[in-house]
Amino acid sequence: MAITKSAKRAIRGSEKKKVYNDRRKKTMKEVVKEVRTLVSTKDKKAAQEMLSKAYKALDKAAKTNLIKKNTASRKKSRLAKMIKKIG
Repeated sequence: MAITKSAKRAIRGSEKKKVYNDRRKKTMKEVVKEVRTLVSTKDKKAAQEMLSKAYKALDKAAKTNLIKKNTASRKKSRLAKMIKKIG
């Protein structure tokens, strides 16, 4: 348990940041999952529309160091590749 005043303040700050990061991570995962379900249902047009939302969520997560930049790039690339395979 924190003893000093600054340590207590740091804990409060980290709890606030955790809520923010968890929310951003959840939205990122939900959008990516939505794209994958649309791909599995062969709905190319809807998947393309959701792809831009997925890109936005991944870029925001990478910008705030929630995920690494290359991880975001890899995920975006794989999603685009899945949509392209639909035909």
